Amino acid sequence: MTSAQLLTDGFGRIQEVVHAAAGGLTARRLAHRPAAGGNSIAWLVWHLTRVQDDHVADAAGTGQVWIEDGWADRFALPLDPSDTGYGHGYDEVAAVRVESADLLTGYHDAVHDRTVEYVSALTDADLERVVDRTWDPPVTLAVRLVSVLSDDLQHAGQAAYVRGLVDRD
Repeated sequence: MTSAQLLTDGFGRIQEVVHAAAGGLTARRLAHRPAAGGNSIAWLVWHLTRVQDDHVADAAGTGQVWIEDGWADRFALPLDPSDTGYGHGYDEVAAVRVESADLLTGYHDAVHDRTVEYVSALTDADLERVVDRTWDPPVTLAVRLVSVLSDDLQHAGQAAYVRGLVDRD
């Protein structure tokens, strides 16, 4: 298995969990927060997808799907279009409400497709490219992509957990 195939598989696993966590839910169930201050499925999936969109677009030198393909307009969230959810508090999490699971998974699928298009063409040499010199040591493309995979899988797992709570009600 090549590095590109490994990355493609990893991002595919995120997509599977996202669909299992959000698929078929109503807007109300997507917005359910398991406790005061907890994150909803809508916020978790939106956030993990925004982070993937932002970080992969930056690494690839392309625009974000969120902005270029009109997803920000379709979601019509009361947030700046550049917002990825990083550092959100109670009110910002509550503001991420979506009309349907199809909208949420549609955005994720569009980002997934763009991500797979990018990572499937990468070589091992590409992965050594430094993409962020503000850290010590500087961050390579490989480290950035593994960081996105790790963060996204954690949030997808959280969304799956909340789905289990929602389905019990």
